[in-house]
Amino acid sequence: MIFTIAGKELKALFLSPMAWAILAVVQVIIAYFFLIYLDYFVQLQPQLTALPNAPGMTSIVVAPLFATVAMVLLLVAPLLTMRLVSEERRNKTLSLLLSAPVSAGEIILGKFVGIMGFQSIILLMICLMPLSLTFAGTIDAGLMLSGLLGLFLLLCSFSAIGLYMSTLTAQPTVAAVGTFGVLLLLWIVDVAGKTGAQDSGLSYLSMLNHNQALLRGIFSSVDIVYYILCITTFLVLSVRRLDAERLQR
Repeated sequence: MIFTIAGKELKALFLSPMAWAILAVVQVIIAYFFLIYLDYFVQLQPQLTALPNAPGMTSIVVAPLFATVAMVLLLVAPLLTMRLVSEERRNKTLSLLLSAPVSAGEIILGKFVGIMGFQSIILLMICLMPLSLTFAGTIDAGLMLSGLLGLFLLLCSFSAIGLYMSTLTAQPTVAAVGTFGVLLLLWIVDVAGKTGAQDSGLSYLSMLNHNQALLRGIFSSVDIVYYILCITTFLVLSVRRLDAERLQR
């Protein structure tokens, strides 16, 4: 049932004009920044040849590109996740779904897998840009894979948070605004840590902090565990929210 629900969500996304518009806009924006970073690398090449341990294309083009992708997807994720459950509630179809012989866990995981399927397509299309650089030079595969892993885990966290916010309301717009607020808070919470509150643990909560480490090629279990905890926590909260609603009926 998980993959049945996931397939239904993925099909609904591809039938939505907004999803196609988001896909096109994201590709155009990322392509624009890719060309900017590539042009910057070309201008730096004469200076880089004189350095003994000069950074390559991966550090100058791919890593900044992935950082930009993370920022763009921070804005896009609320728009993609806002209808997952809230629209079901608004259209009065959630009660039918809850009365079916399907557990709340299967419903949540199905919707999560469906939205991640669509976002993975976005990620794969974006990857074609840095992969095109292999025709002109050498790419640091380890650094690129580390950045991709960071982006994928970041997208999973965005989707889990957006899915939970969508379970709390019948208005997709409210879910989108709420999701963006939570994501932005988790993105900039490290600001307090940089002003002297290091012992507060706020730096650990920062998504930006963990994502930047992976973009630099620093593979740490602390960062992986952070994303796993974030994803699991919000998926469990979503399941409990639907279970509570099912008991009320």
